[in-house]
Order: sequence, then C-alpha cells, then structure tokens
Amino acid sequence: MTNNEFRILVVDDEKSFLLLLTKILENEGYAVKGVVDPKAALKIADNFMPHLVITDMRMPEMDGLALMNSISGKNSATEFIMITAFATVEGAVDVIKKGAVDYITKPLKNPEQLRTVVAKVYERYRSLSGAAENESFKDLPPMEIIFAGMNDVLKEIKHVAATDASVILYGETGTGKSLIAKTIHGLSGREGSFVDINCAAIPENLLESELFGYEKGAFTGAVTSKKGRFEMANEGTIFLDEVSEMSIMLQAKLLKVLQEKTFERLGSVNTLKSNARVIAATNRNLSELVSEKKFREDLYYRLNVFPINIPPLRDRKEHIASIASFIIQAVAKRFGKNIRGLTAESLGRLAVYPWPGNVRELENHIERGVIMTKGQEFSLPEFSSTEMSNLEKTKETDLRSVEKVAIEKALIKTDSNRKKAAELLGISLRALQYKIKEYGINL
Repeated sequence: MTNNEFRILVVDDEKSFLLLLTKILENEGYAVKGVVDPKAALKIADNFMPHLVITDMRMPEMDGLALMNSISGKNSATEFIMITAFATVEGAVDVIKKGAVDYITKPLKNPEQLRTVVAKVYERYRSLSGAAENESFKDLPPMEIIFAGMNDVLKEIKHVAATDASVILYGETGTGKSLIAKTIHGLSGREGSFVDINCAAIPENLLESELFGYEKGAFTGAVTSKKGRFEMANEGTIFLDEVSEMSIMLQAKLLKVLQEKTFERLGSVNTLKSNARVIAATNRNLSELVSEKKFREDLYYRLNVFPINIPPLRDRKEHIASIASFIIQAVAKRFGKNIRGLTAESLGRLAVYPWPGNVRELENHIERGVIMTKGQEFSLPEFSSTEMSNLEKTKETDLRSVEKVAIEKALIKTDSNRKKAAELLGISLRALQYKIKEYGINL
C-alpha cells in the first residue's frame, strides 16, 4: 500500500495557508484536494471520499465542527484534524472530545508537526486496511455499513482493538454486537481464532463443558475428549454473547480464567492455559444485576474494563436507507435476483418504523420483501399487526426524541452556553433548563 491511496481533503478559507498545507502533503505522496469554501468541501467529500479531513476551526460560512459533523454523518470512517490558533492543552482536549483525532496550530511554525500528525492517521489507516484483508473480515459487511451512524463506537474500537483489555458490548438485541466483536478481533492482529458462544442458548449443565472442554469419561456420554471454547480461542478472541445469562457458579470459573488465564477440562486435574482475549455482550444492565445479586461484582469489574454502548437502529434513522440498500443487494444476490433500489414509499416507511428488533429485524423484513419482489425495484412489505403496534407506540416518543436531539445540537453548537442555546432554539432560558433536566442531558 502506498501513500497515494490515502486521500486527504484540506479546508481553510485562508488561501495562502491552504496552499502551504496541500504542498507539504503532496510532497509526502498523499492524494490531496484543497478547498477554501467549506460548503463546497461537503460536495467534494461525497465524490472524493477522503480518509482524512484537515479543516480550520473558524471559517465564516461554516465552522470546522459543523463540517466534521456533516461529513462524518455520511462516512463514519473519515478522520479529522483541526486547525486552531489556540495551542493549549484545554483546546486540544476540547477538539478531541468533539471527534477530531488531533490538531495543528496556525500559523504552522514547523512543517514536521503536520507531517507527524498526518503520518499517525495514515499508519492507523494502513493497519485497518491490512486487518480488513484477513479471514476475520471476509464474511463481514464493509465497516461504513457496520458503523453507520456510530462514529464514536468506531473510534472507541480503534483505540481498544490492539490492546489485551476485556471489552463488553452493551446493546439491544439485534444491534450487531457479534459483528462488532468480530471487527475488534480482526483489528487486533491476534493470530488465534475468533470463537463465539451464546451463553443463553446452551443449557447450564452443558455450558461449562462447552467453555472448558472435557476428558473422556468425565460424564455419561463423554466417549471422547473434547476441547472447550477457551482452548480453541487461545491467542485469539472468545466472544461471550449474553454473558448475563451465565449461572453464578459458572461466573466464578470464568473469573478464574480472566484472572489467571488458566482452567481445567471437566474430568481432568491438568491445568491448561489460554491467552484468549475476552469480549462479552449483553442486552441487560449488568450493574443492576450486580445490585440484585444475580451477577458477581468481581466478574463485572473484570469484564467492564472497556464498555462500549451500541445505539439502537431507531437512533440512527438517517443511516437506515444505506444499511437497507446494502442488505437488499446482499439478499438479492443470494436469491439470484436483480434489484436496483427502493421505492420512495419504502424509504419513508423505513424511517418512521422504530425497528425494536434493530438490524436483525430489518434484515428479516427485507428478506421477506426480496422474496416477494418480482421486478427490479424493491418494495417494503406491509407491516404485521404486531409491527403496526410497535409503530403506534413509537409515535408518542418521536417528538420527544426530536426535541432532545435539537437541544443537544444547540448546546454543542454554542459550547454549552445555555443562554445562547435557548436563543438559537427560540425558547426561554427557563424552558431550556427544564428540558435539559427532563431529558437528563449532560453537556
């Protein structure tokens, strides 16, 4: 892989500074486009699809944060470096909190500063691209589909993937926790296999033998020895889906593996080692289960080293169309059908339905539609009575969701200045403060 495959979009309304940055980066071999107008940059980004955007924080037509939000909303894999005149620790922390990976100062006192921060992003892109070619990624959708509308989640995964830290994925059923676990394994560079097990799908008396294996004669029916999932995942990753459903007794044995990296097969006194990285997932609140004495507190802290919250599909409505289009093409290919796209009516219905079963429910609904589609244009099938009931339930909460998002965006845009945010929203400061408390907004 060479530098010229790495696309960089530079946006700055000061033309001389823009030319300086683009020249330095072109000399490094990157594919670079420079734009003075941030609104024009949005259109260019749609076609150029930059891996990295370097943008000035303060521009008259559109500031750098607004540009970042617009571009990352369409492509969550794009990285951002901010140009700022304020070289302070507080300023650096602030831009990184808002989604940038780094910043450079204006004026640029040393070109090496630019080369260094861009090289870091490029090296991460190279490692991600290399990982995406391995076996773990061959059965996965593209990352822009897996992480559509989940830019923060993707950034968290990039940070934790190469470490040995335990990860726990929190999210509703059907949000794609298994896909994300496979992605973390693929990006980790681990040499061992990805091994998964659904702790809720296997009876308690069999789950222990599945996890740790057994020796011949360990119990009735054990006619041969068998490796457990931890042994199979050595030097790789074990994914414990629905870990909250594991019994207290078995939780104690899992804790030992996490603490000591050792275990014994059922019916054996020999201690085996496993350097498997543990990723767990649950659709329940583990801290509540701990308080109810249904989940071990010590195991909770072991698993909860790096928690990642997966948002439901209804909170990513602007990305449902792109996710649906990908699924339609994949399912149509499987059934040998030539389907080009969605009807306008179908697009509208995709957006208003709450999808309580998330991506899994969307996949099932689309598969039904593909089977029924006779022409080349996909039409979403009618919702069942149960699904229509879900739709009615969500109408009441839609207005509240829209209002909450509007308040959050206003606070972000005004750097949490409540008076300015209230003016921007056209409501009184008192009304805004009431709404912030009502929705539990912490910005």
